[in-house]
Amino acid sequence: MLSPFRRGSGRLTPQPAHQRTSDGTAVLLDVRETPEWNAGHAPEALHLPLSRLAAGGSLPAAVRGRPVITICRSGHRSRQAVRLLAARGVQATDVTGGMTAWARAGLPVIGPGGSNGVVA
Repeated sequence: MLSPFRRGSGRLTPQPAHQRTSDGTAVLLDVRETPEWNAGHAPEALHLPLSRLAAGGSLPAAVRGRPVITICRSGHRSRQAVRLLAARGVQATDVTGGMTAWARAGLPVIGPGGSNGVVA
């Protein structure tokens, strides 16, 4: 089976992305901007806005040395993040359809204080 964590590989749909991040196989990295993240995000996600990643911002410690699955609102920014991460030597792929598809698939989205979140 072809690993989705290779450069130029296929993208993941929300369900397998959720499975891989829930079981610890990979880290889910949300690259949306802070207001979007605050409105709602996947419970297991870490946050690093694409703007900071593109500016050379450091990766969260939990990302280092692990495969990464990036996610944004619709999938466009997460594709850019995969290219930036690959240039840093990180194995990365992204979620097709982003958080919009994640929520549509019935996967959890949490907001402030663990309340139900929304995709902004």
